[in-house]
Amino acid sequence: MRKGDVKRFPMKDTVLASLESEAKEYRINDGDNLHFVVSSKGNKRWELRYKRISDLKWTWLGLGAYPEVSGQLARRKALEARQLLSDGIDPKEYKEQQRHLLLNSEIFSFKGLAEEFLSHKTQWVEVTRIRNERALFNHVLPKMGDRDYRSIHKQEWLGLIKDIQKKLHPQTGKPIIEMGNRVRGLCKDIYDFAEITGKVDYNPLAGIDKFISKRPKQNMLHVGIDELPQLLVDMRLYPSRITSIGLQLLSLLACRPNELREAEWAEFDFNKLVWIIPSLRMKKRIEHTIPLSNQVLDLLTELKVYSGNSGYLFKSRSNSSKPISNNTFNKALKALGYQGKQTPHGFRHIFSTQLRENGYVRDYVESALAHKVGGVEGIYNKAIYINQRREMMQDWADYLDKLVMGID
Repeated sequence: MRKGDVKRFPMKDTVLASLESEAKEYRINDGDNLHFVVSSKGNKRWELRYKRISDLKWTWLGLGAYPEVSGQLARRKALEARQLLSDGIDPKEYKEQQRHLLLNSEIFSFKGLAEEFLSHKTQWVEVTRIRNERALFNHVLPKMGDRDYRSIHKQEWLGLIKDIQKKLHPQTGKPIIEMGNRVRGLCKDIYDFAEITGKVDYNPLAGIDKFISKRPKQNMLHVGIDELPQLLVDMRLYPSRITSIGLQLLSLLACRPNELREAEWAEFDFNKLVWIIPSLRMKKRIEHTIPLSNQVLDLLTELKVYSGNSGYLFKSRSNSSKPISNNTFNKALKALGYQGKQTPHGFRHIFSTQLRENGYVRDYVESALAHKVGGVEGIYNKAIYINQRREMMQDWADYLDKLVMGID
């Protein structure tokens, strides 16, 4: 169809689609100064002719290409532009402002800031990275990811964190209060990074911790001394010998469960009879040395047969280049009937309490637990009380054996 053949307005899409190009570009007024433009190459687009607010001179506002912008959509866009004009707003200037806002929202998105922050956290161990990234991607980015981090107010962050703390854990059915606290800490660190790099002038997460729920402080679950002998026997009889060795090592070494789960054979010096855990794998990022008792050495010798060529003490069943699941020891204690009574981390509490009861001084015990020492000593002395602790760790292993013998 040629432009001279058009008789009815506004034009139907069948007419728009059939209009043919001519030697020169031409326009057809669809009504109210909304023009349909056909180029000499056959490309088609919509333009609205209007008078600028600033000087009342005629100008054109592009509304998009056809057929992406149909006749109905073009007329709606033209109506929106006329409404802006009636409010004293130039639609072309408004369109440019919106374009800049969109561009800035992408440049200054919280998701982009979070990803930049994560790229700088090279010191995180893998389990920490996975846990923190999961918290951000599951609880924060769906709501805040596309927002301009410079314009998210403190009240919005407080509302988000409170909403997270109201969510229920899928297994326990209890509010995930600690997840809200983790998210608050992560987002505060992200804004600290933004502040120190000059991206923001203040941290909107600062002070929020005073107004959110706190998880009640509690010790990691552990049995009493009267139940400990039976627990030790049950662990030794656990059907999986590898997991049984792991549980016994937790009770003997008093290390954190992840420190043992991710332990590598290269960390053990069997000449000096010590396990040296690298700082990157420690909670306080300080290298930690644990003397090895005779009982521990016997278990490690047996475990080496099971681990084979893997670099890990406890290799994954599916991939020998990865450690076992972080839930392995928990599941084992649950299977033994100690759910709600004993956790892998709880062995550290038993170790601490009983050694103090057995007369060992606090400094030796705290050092064995890798609790951070303050001042200059904490910086330079990586293996404090190592000789005293070597004797203490052997005494502890012998003490646990006596408890078991009392049942056997």
